[in-house]
Amino acid sequence: MEHLHQKLEDELKKPYYAKVKLVRNQEREGLIRARNNGAVAATGEVVVFLDAHCEVTYNWLPPLLAPIHEDRTTLSVPVIDGIDWNDFGIHPVYAKGSHSRGIFEWGFFYKEGTLPDKEAKKAAHHSEPYNSPTHAGGLFAIDREWFKELGWYDPGLWVWGGENFELSFKVWMCGGRSVWVPCSRVSHVYRGHSCSSCGSGTLTNKFKGVPTTLRNYKRVVEVWFDDEYKEFFYTREPLAKLIDMGDISQQLKLKEEKNCKSFDWFMTEIAYDVFDKYPKLPPNKYWGELKNEATKTCLDTMGKHPPTEIGNSGCHGGGGYQMMMLNTEGQLVNGEWCVKADGQDKITLVWCDMGKTDGPWKFLTDTQQMRHTKYDRCLALHPETKQLVLLACDENNLYHKWQWGTITPHWART
Repeated sequence: MEHLHQKLEDELKKPYYAKVKLVRNQEREGLIRARNNGAVAATGEVVVFLDAHCEVTYNWLPPLLAPIHEDRTTLSVPVIDGIDWNDFGIHPVYAKGSHSRGIFEWGFFYKEGTLPDKEAKKAAHHSEPYNSPTHAGGLFAIDREWFKELGWYDPGLWVWGGENFELSFKVWMCGGRSVWVPCSRVSHVYRGHSCSSCGSGTLTNKFKGVPTTLRNYKRVVEVWFDDEYKEFFYTREPLAKLIDMGDISQQLKLKEEKNCKSFDWFMTEIAYDVFDKYPKLPPNKYWGELKNEATKTCLDTMGKHPPTEIGNSGCHGGGGYQMMMLNTEGQLVNGEWCVKADGQDKITLVWCDMGKTDGPWKFLTDTQQMRHTKYDRCLALHPETKQLVLLACDENNLYHKWQWGTITPHWART
């Protein structure tokens, strides 16, 4: 990218760029630390963050700044429209007249939900800014001194992932607020394909291959979650327990010094609508790879998104698509996706039902069978097609038998 080197520096020497500062990192640090570095270098009263792939609309800035002028502890977020990556046409993401707000699920996937009536009734006008528990992370404004008082982003977060939650939690829990601003519209290019360059790259080597995003999540959880809520995260992401998250003493000190509220307060008073879609999780009874005794292959989502048939392949012990979890209420999942028996002969992978944590599966340890309690049949591999099916339970048939195996990713092996 030659245009980002001397060519850029020469361009910025032109008089109409007088207020533009170019700040370069000495090494790749990722977007979280780059934003911190930019905020530290800034001299304005308010810092506004926008992804590079954005286009602002007419009069976008005054409505975004107004809530901060009213209360300097406000984190202010514009409503985001979409830019089609094929033709760069701008299209609304949200239905006309609707209001959405940012929430999350227990594995820290960012989600959005409809603005609850309780919040909507606080507004005298439909166009007023409204409270939101979280935000997507790429576009917002915040008072620079308030951002500094909050310790900027946790400098122990690397590359990307979790920083939007970390900032949202501490803004709310430490005396501030976060609002979405309907009258501030900014458009954003959304990818139409997977991003092969969005990972940690060589920075993974800094943490001996540990996934930096999961490491970030653990730091946020261990600082801001109460003990009860930490278990919901580890239920969804059990491998996070194996990660060295680094030193969080400064973040815990900040939390104590600012007398921040509990996470339970946040969930009860601010993010109460999370529970409607993502209830408190029952613990896992089993988790790991689920290996068939006859073929020695493991259940595998094969990288496909639901709805789709679930497959099986050679066990690799690394988790990912082979990470299966069976909770104490009978739900068999890979992340957000549930294993479902479609009738009595077809096993599919589907999105888990919103607001539910129960399911029909029961693992029988004495016979090593996975029984479907509704159909009273067992999960099996068809001996000829090797497809997953439900069959009349046969405890003497190895194709009906399963074994839970330990998952140890390469970065956790010594």
